[in-house]
Amino acid sequence: MLLYHLLWTLMGVPLLFGCLISKNSRWQERLAVKRPAYRIRGKGIWIHALSVGEVRSALPLVRKICEQYPHKELVFSATTVQGLNLARKELKGIVTPVLCMPLDIWWASDRITRWVNPELFVLMETDLWPGILARLRAMGTKAMLVNGRISESTFNLYRKAPFLARRLFADLDYCLMQSPLDTERLLDIGVPGDKVVTIGNIKFDHDWVSMETGEKLRWMNLFGLSDNTLIWVAGSTHGEESDLVLEVYCRLLQIHPNLTLILAPRKIEEAPRLVSVAKEKGLRCVRRSQTDGNVMSPQVIVLDTIGELNRIYGLGHLSFVGGSLVPFGGHNLLEPASFGIPVVFGPHTQNFVWMAQALERSKGGLRVKTPEELFSLMCKLIRDPELRVRTGECARAFVLENRGALNRTMEYVYTCLEGKGVSIL
Repeated sequence: MLLYHLLWTLMGVPLLFGCLISKNSRWQERLAVKRPAYRIRGKGIWIHALSVGEVRSALPLVRKICEQYPHKELVFSATTVQGLNLARKELKGIVTPVLCMPLDIWWASDRITRWVNPELFVLMETDLWPGILARLRAMGTKAMLVNGRISESTFNLYRKAPFLARRLFADLDYCLMQSPLDTERLLDIGVPGDKVVTIGNIKFDHDWVSMETGEKLRWMNLFGLSDNTLIWVAGSTHGEESDLVLEVYCRLLQIHPNLTLILAPRKIEEAPRLVSVAKEKGLRCVRRSQTDGNVMSPQVIVLDTIGELNRIYGLGHLSFVGGSLVPFGGHNLLEPASFGIPVVFGPHTQNFVWMAQALERSKGGLRVKTPEELFSLMCKLIRDPELRVRTGECARAFVLENRGALNRTMEYVYTCLEGKGVSIL
């Protein structure tokens, strides 16, 4: 740890001087120069999530903890700006202090841990900070990894230096993993078996609210779409992948002129470029932020807002989950599946290995290897409404059948807070 802190100090001191001179508020938060004015009363629970995906994973857990422990102070933190914005939107009125996780520099970790002073620290999925974890351990704080996952690329790095990898998990009391594969990978690098448990994915335990007629009508009116429009929602696409989806869509229009594409790039900064590309192809294209109910029959809608994709999937008759035709590793497949529509994805699903394979086995998920295969599969689904419905029903059933991880997680929360053994596992 000494070398770790030394390296952070060498990087952190120049950053500290820079942020003091520039008075950049975000960097002041990241270096713990600036802390929230909110005063925490007593020991509570601190939940941390890296970005948007991890924040979404945490939401059902946050609500369950608030329900079970209403008397305890709850602090939530995130690392990215998008994650913070989503947390503040979704947890408004539930969690008062939503803060930016500082860098793992010794003075920053000391200031933030003393300010929060938690009884329990819950880390969602990723974003391990050894300095903060070590400091919490010294304070007597229980710590647990929830919804843990180890991607193939991360596992390959861990295997190159298993001693250092084990050190990352040393100060965690429990590692609650999404799948047997994630558990096996931690055990393989030598993390003690008595702290690693497979509990499933709490993303299955979201309150999946179906798209009611009134909500659907509002979206359709906002986007200027008619009842006979067939909608394809392509979510969380990356760079070149977005262009490939647009090319496939242009070809599909020749088969079904009433097909509308709602394209949601993973980085909303890509939206202006994608609008330009679509218009160059002769498509009627608008940005979501510019739709106000006066738009008429757009062919492409580029989603440039945060936090709406999970509901917009409910408009779709077809879906494609991005980060999978390009070697990124894929994104959450449950959101479209929960609405009972076919879930199509590419070959690169390293971030969701078990989920992708299980969804395929359930016949609710369909994997393609190339843009050409994507085009062929979409043609098939467009021409066969019964296949679309049948595949969507299988996707919805897959989500409902795999619920339960949230309650299993709460057993370990109870163990950490009450000091009693887990009763159901």
